[in-house]
Amino acid sequence: MGNVTKQASTRFSIVKRSKGQSAVEKASYISRSVLVSEFDGQTYRPKYHEDLVHSEITLPPNAPKEYADRATLWNAVELSEKGQKSQLARMLKASLPNEWSYELAEEVVRDYVQRNFVDKGMCADWAIHDSENDKGQRNLHIHVLLTMRPLTENGEWGAKQKKIYDLDENGEKIPVIDKKTGQQKVDKRNRKQWKCHTADSTDWNSKENAKMWRKDLADTINATNEQLGIAVHWEHRSFKEQGIDREPTIHIGAVANALERKGIQTERGNINREIIKNNLLLEQAKEMLMLAKQELHSAQYATYKSTQIKNTAVSVKNEVMEMIAKVRERKGRLDLPIVSGKHLRRISDRTALQSADNAEKFITTRKIDSFESLANFTADKEQKYSQLETVHLSKGQKLNRLKELSKMYALFAPIQATYKESQSLKGLAKMRYDKEHKDSLSKYPELKEHMQSLLQNSEKIMPKQWKAEIQSLQSKCNSIGKEQTKTATELAYAEVIGYNKKNLERELQNESRQHNRQQSKTKQREEEI
Repeated sequence: MGNVTKQASTRFSIVKRSKGQSAVEKASYISRSVLVSEFDGQTYRPKYHEDLVHSEITLPPNAPKEYADRATLWNAVELSEKGQKSQLARMLKASLPNEWSYELAEEVVRDYVQRNFVDKGMCADWAIHDSENDKGQRNLHIHVLLTMRPLTENGEWGAKQKKIYDLDENGEKIPVIDKKTGQQKVDKRNRKQWKCHTADSTDWNSKENAKMWRKDLADTINATNEQLGIAVHWEHRSFKEQGIDREPTIHIGAVANALERKGIQTERGNINREIIKNNLLLEQAKEMLMLAKQELHSAQYATYKSTQIKNTAVSVKNEVMEMIAKVRERKGRLDLPIVSGKHLRRISDRTALQSADNAEKFITTRKIDSFESLANFTADKEQKYSQLETVHLSKGQKLNRLKELSKMYALFAPIQATYKESQSLKGLAKMRYDKEHKDSLSKYPELKEHMQSLLQNSEKIMPKQWKAEIQSLQSKCNSIGKEQTKTATELAYAEVIGYNKKNLERELQNESRQHNRQQSKTKQREEEI
């Protein structure tokens, strides 16, 4: 467990037609794509798109291949539901650690969605978003849209509920008796009526499932954070479930509740309002404390930077540094190319990339004095990264093969020893030994064949040598991986700086056009006078 606890934000909801909601509209929203609904004829256009990191559809094996198309999938869902109160889809929204890279987030979410939803038969449409508020606080999160009807083996939509007949103590169906006639009831088609009830055809709606899904996501995040050395523990349980003492509201009662609905304040209602007020004040105090810390940090940084500027003499102009300074003056930080960023996806600490101070340090230490030299630097580093990636892939493949060999040999070795012992025996002793080790001996031919298939070009079984090679290759892969991370970070800095250059140029052009338009209007008004 980490030394810091964070409350996980995981919310499940149902997309309901009775509330005027549409599965196609939700799919459009999370994927940031334009979709047309065949059910209501509406075209859904999301208002935002710049926060989309990744979107993907994951299907179970029995789903039609055409459901890989988002519009086809959710229009099929909409058209399969005929009722005005139909439940169309299940929606999950959950936060992810902001320290994660986009590539890691994709990998973890893909595995989580597959294990918890797709393997159970659901079609999953999921997306990763990375937004930012006006205070510079990031919010890496996921949206998962899930189908609610099971799919048959033929890939057709099945029933959400099934009829189950009630049985007596003898396991026989119980007839529905007409009280007037004393005879078994029949329907309009003269079919006998039996006592029955309906039940969900799947357990997907179970509240226990929702708890399990929340827990699994938190456990997955915590396991990943532990591997990365991130000392933050995500807690999926509510404050109540954790036993955290929060002042609860009191039971107001039916009479007082009726009066409150009419706008008449009651003593018990006033107590609850005071409790809610106190809890709110507590939360606000926490927020104010956090903001105070942030403001203190900003003030310290401003003082530091002011001193730095006074004590630093810039003899040669650097157009890259000048651009960074202008962006800092306007926004206080650099913008990130969340959608277009090629190298940004590999970086975990994206907040560091927003620091103008870090960007200036990057430019200074690499002796980059122009955007031309930045472009040359980027080209060299991209070539280096490509070379590292090729070497890492080659050694990784060899490493994985040796690991597979070692793992297979660990299974094969005791079976082989049993086989050799059997071959060394004769007569009654062999019969007894073979009988005692029947299961192991039956596995020998298959394991031997598998072991031989892994060996290449008359390669011998050498477990000690494999172990030494695995250790050596693992060390080399780790070293190459560190170099890759360093190079990727350099490329990300260059990418962010280039992105902000384009943004600044566009903003200045827009401001110039706006200024010219304003001057033109002023001149026109003066001429009219």
